[in-house]
Amino acid sequence: MSKKQPITLNINNRDHKIEVEPRKTLVDAIRDDCGQTGTHIGCEHGICGACTVLVDGEPVRSCLMFAVQADGKTIRTVEGLANGDELHPMQKAFMDHHGLQCGFCTPGFLMLAVGVLEREPDISDEDLLDVLSSNLCRCTGYQNIIKAVRAAAAEMRGPR
Repeated sequence: MSKKQPITLNINNRDHKIEVEPRKTLVDAIRDDCGQTGTHIGCEHGICGACTVLVDGEPVRSCLMFAVQADGKTIRTVEGLANGDELHPMQKAFMDHHGLQCGFCTPGFLMLAVGVLEREPDISDEDLLDVLSSNLCRCTGYQNIIKAVRAAAAEMRGPR
């Protein structure tokens, strides 16, 4: 067994001082050690995208990153999207456009879309579809997810 390492994970602007084995994944540390269970574990191979979080503003499959690699970085999970009781525009759009059914993939889609749109608000429709195709959903058929992300993108850009 490896010796545990002390690390600090800054999740949604709150420091979590924890000790982890070097092989512990970020998703397991977020859920098990920091109590942020909105990030879901899907395939554990980086394929489905359910575990997507933002690390220093970039979408990351947290099942493929070790917790020790995130030490001192800024992590944003789905719990960090809303501002108190006010939902993020992406969360509102998913509700308004029926972009979820079972909801298992939703946190990953929300974080992927927010991360991309915050970095590249004027992303082309073709590039946005390419990005969204990297996450998997077994329920919706994707059309409502795409509608929701397009609507949120327009709101996040603001009036022109």
